[in-house]
Amino acid sequence: QVHPVESGGGLVQAGGSLRLSCAASITFFSLKVMGWYRQAPGKQRELVAFIVPGGNTNYADSVKGRFTISRDNAKNTVYLQMSSLKLEDTALYYCNVFPMPSSPNANWGQGTQVTVSS
Repeated sequence: QVHPVESGGGLVQAGGSLRLSCAASITFFSLKVMGWYRQAPGKQRELVAFIVPGGNTNYADSVKGRFTISRDNAKNTVYLQMSSLKLEDTALYYCNVFPMPSSPNANWGQGTQVTVSS
């Protein structure tokens, strides 16, 4: 299982930018497909983006063109560059392997809070 530590969240005005980082302690990180997820109050956790070992990426329609996922395999770290932030991007952001672990015993980090204000 991955042991992620997310950071970089904060309070930002609509239209602003943030860069999230996730230090992921997991064996053979460079071979893993890694994803960013988010959970807004009262909603289920959802996929934001994922990146495969070779660097190809995929995004949820709601963030396409605004967010960029990247990875540094030498640092076991995944990043999420967020631009043109909207109020609806407000959520707790997590990273983990992709697909999203379904087991209730899956290990999740504390997440990092992103709050977008008007």
